[in-house]
Amino acid sequence: METDALNIGVVMQRMRIDNKWQTHQWQPLEILSGVPDERHCLLDHEEDLRWLFGGFEVRLFSDEAEGYFLNISSPEPCWFVMWRFEEIDELEVAVPKVVTLSYHEGARLMDGGEKVETIPASAEIIERVTAFVKTYYVPEQKRKRRKPSFEGGAAVAQMALDEGKLSGS
Repeated sequence: METDALNIGVVMQRMRIDNKWQTHQWQPLEILSGVPDERHCLLDHEEDLRWLFGGFEVRLFSDEAEGYFLNISSPEPCWFVMWRFEEIDELEVAVPKVVTLSYHEGARLMDGGEKVETIPASAEIIERVTAFVKTYYVPEQKRKRRKPSFEGGAAVAQMALDEGKLSGS
């Protein structure tokens, strides 16, 4: 099961920072709804550069329900934005590539070595994800763990007999 697409855009911001190894830092600044598939510079100052990247279609999938549950149950539910540097008009710009609401998908991207940043989710988005989670998330039942056997054979059989005697069987 999947939901209808949310059409969104991401505003990426480059800010000057006081660091001897790096002069600027990129980060996602804002998620906007209903942005067409386009990209353009919104603000071009030495201290503050902003680009809008539109055309992202975000859907919720039932097999990612646990990832959405983990996101909305966190202290600050958020969007996960994976981005990479690209050259645009001879300028190195952080370009978003994947936008998701799944904690698991964000973690998989980070485990794969990608740059992933977060942006707080709006109350409207949290409400939508919460309704989806209530419908599709089923917590996994905890299973009883078995004791590991390191010796095998007769030693395992003796251990089982000894445990049976201790429990009164």
